[in-house]
Parts: sequence; C-alpha cells; structure tokens
Amino acid sequence: MTDVSIVIPMKNEEGNVANLLAEIQQACASGPSFEIIVVDDGSTDRTGEIVADLSKTMPNLRLLRHPASGGQSAAVHSGVTAARGHICATLDGDGQNPPSELPRLMAPLLEDPAGRIGLVAGQRVGRQDTASKRYASKAANALRARMLHDDTRDTGCGLKAFRREAFLSLPFFNHMHRYLPALFIRDGWRVAHVDVSHRERQSGSSNYSNFQRAMVGVYDLIGVAWLIKRRKTARATEVRLPGSPR
Repeated sequence: MTDVSIVIPMKNEEGNVANLLAEIQQACASGPSFEIIVVDDGSTDRTGEIVADLSKTMPNLRLLRHPASGGQSAAVHSGVTAARGHICATLDGDGQNPPSELPRLMAPLLEDPAGRIGLVAGQRVGRQDTASKRYASKAANALRARMLHDDTRDTGCGLKAFRREAFLSLPFFNHMHRYLPALFIRDGWRVAHVDVSHRERQSGSSNYSNFQRAMVGVYDLIGVAWLIKRRKTARATEVRLPGSPR
C-alpha cells in the first residue's frame, strides 16, 4: 500500500533528474510509504533514459511519458491520475524546489483527522530567480489575488500537496496548476499555506518565458473567475426506499 505519491513533471532535465530523485528519497525515507512518479513531458534529451536506469535501484520510482509536450498541468494531471497514494505532492523538475520541504507540506494533510484540508500550497521565500521573473511573478500574483480572492501569495510555486480524489474532481484545463488554491476553495476545501525555500537552477534552462506566461495568464484568469462564479453545489441526502438493504 502506498500512502503518498510524489509527482514530478519534467521536460529536458537530464542534468537535474538524478540529484533530485536522490534528494527526494532521502527527504521522505522516514515518513509514510511513498512512490515517485516522473512524468517525462516530451523531452528531447536523456531525461527518460536516466529515470529508467535509476529505477533499477529505486523500486518505488515510476516513469510516465508524453510522446509530445502537453505542458506542466497535463504532466501533473497524468501523474496524479496514475498515482497509487491518496495524498499527492508535486515539485518542479528543475531542482529549484528543495525536496527537504516535502514532509512539511504533506504533514497538514496526513494530520487532518476531519479531512477538511484539500490543498497545502508552498509559498516561496527568498526566490533565486532573475529580477525580471520575480517582478513578473509578483505582478501576476497580485492581479490573481485581487480577482480570485484565494488568499495565496505565490501560486506559481511547484511545491504543493493535496488529496488525490479532490484534485481529480477539479475542472481540468491547461495551466490549471497555477490556480489550484482558487479551484480547491471553489469546491469547498480548506487551503493551508507553508513558506518554503527556493534555490537556483543547477542545470539547463527554463521552458517558459515571462512573455509566454503573461499571454496565457490573462485568458486563464478570466476563465477561472468564470468557473468560480458559475459553481453551484447542493447537498444530497439519500432517500431510503422500500426493500432497500439497511
């Protein structure tokens, strides 16, 4: 039985994958049972080959492959769909999210007897990114918070933990990973926040530019605001029928 599934979307991260997986194994060794799912999102380098080779000595390591890149949200969704754990945690494949933060992210969910927390969102402190990326992120987060009222300072952080079934019940769309707090709140879940550290990329380069994020962000923000506004829930109670088993 697996308690936790750690999902890592990756595209062309051959220089980061081995160290990242070793750090995850070390960080989570003393906690609940876990598996690691790497989703190779159409890599054109040796990312998938390295994962396959490492699986020979890491029996809890699994590899999913997209034949062509579907984007980060698609990769996360594929990984969570295939996950065996009832709790899922995610982190970016570039190594900038320290795996040592994973136990702190998962703890609120594992220690929630009432089952009211649906998502624990990491919020980066001391970001090790370029000034232009930090500025663009700060502006985007401010606009998102004003429109969606999700009480989250940093939705772009890859470090998140959530209940698998709750995630899979959310509406799926490209770039949804940036709006998880608002989507979980929309479905009636509590969202907890944990400040997490951040570090420089050790190898390779980012798959996204500030301009790309800005262009898709405008449409996504409007779409999520519409989804929240149109959400309507009703609580059903079962009616006992004659002859039904008691």
